[in-house]
Amino acid sequence: MRTGKACVRFKTFQSRSPALNSKPNSMFNLDSLCFFKTNLQSAIIILHPVSTKMIFKKNLLCCFYGNNSFKKQRSPEQSSPYSITMLKVPEHQVAGRQAIDGKLGPLIDNSGHFYKPLQDDDERGTRELTFYHSFSSNTRIPHHIRRFFPVFHGTQLLKASDGSGLRPHLVLQDITSDHLNPSILDIKIGSRTWYLEASNAYIQNCFHRDKTTTTVSLGFRICGLQIYNESGFWKPERKLVRNFTADDVRSILRMFVSSNVGPEPDFSFADSVYGGCDGILERLMELKTWFEDQTMYHFCSCSVLLLFDKESFLKGKTPFAEVKLIDFAHVVDGNGVIDHNFLGGLCSFIKFVSQVLADSKGSTMED
Repeated sequence: MRTGKACVRFKTFQSRSPALNSKPNSMFNLDSLCFFKTNLQSAIIILHPVSTKMIFKKNLLCCFYGNNSFKKQRSPEQSSPYSITMLKVPEHQVAGRQAIDGKLGPLIDNSGHFYKPLQDDDERGTRELTFYHSFSSNTRIPHHIRRFFPVFHGTQLLKASDGSGLRPHLVLQDITSDHLNPSILDIKIGSRTWYLEASNAYIQNCFHRDKTTTTVSLGFRICGLQIYNESGFWKPERKLVRNFTADDVRSILRMFVSSNVGPEPDFSFADSVYGGCDGILERLMELKTWFEDQTMYHFCSCSVLLLFDKESFLKGKTPFAEVKLIDFAHVVDGNGVIDHNFLGGLCSFIKFVSQVLADSKGSTMED
């Protein structure tokens, strides 16, 4: 660990804090910086804790990346090897722990990376990291299945969003980075979100939540969503989402592919988003085929994420819809047994999507 002074040229950097304000291309001396090596063999410099705290009030964290050499002082004439990366709260996160109000949660940068803090209060962090290492190196995973999973870039030591200090983070693909104002559905799959190896307290907590949502009755539940319309996003509160019924789920799946958000959805985009050879339904069927055969992993409490750019549709462009699997803190070894819990929930969800697509075609014929 070393401390020193660095002189860095900013391309763009603005802050409400007088101590951090600078104009584009101005020089700024940073005092009391900490320098260390990460497991990615790169250098990272974190702003002094006082400055970092001020930035976190605006949900931003500044990090500096460079090579493995560090000089205490650089002259203004020399070009700096350091580039600034702004870490911020994910704008399009619809479920899970969020890095707001001083809480621990994930961060993103502007380069398509998603930084998920490893949880150290139990085995979840270790379990998720173990899964990513196993999945990434597993030669039995078909290439066409890998595209359903976020790209794993390893781990990195970063300042935690809750101000608790340095914490290892998973460095993953930011799934939303290629989308413009995406509509998103987070669907937790399975009629059971707990696994046998879990503690009794955890099982009881999951059992209660599963029973009081559509998890048990439908085999899946909506965990979060945002639906874009011309006036912005409709993003219902989590308490409302937890109380969704089967009828609510059908309504949400209809609104997701409609140009309007209301009691009478018009199904405008159903055929393009749900249907077709590149539609969501076809991709869900690909996953189903794999889960009918794979016995390597059991995906407890994992989610299927659906997203597409409704704004592109509204502007007459052709967007692309995506299906991703996320949240692997509760993945366990399959031990040669098919994951019937996930497969059953996925089949149930496919039926709901298929019905909405069929309803949309019937609505079009009536019109």
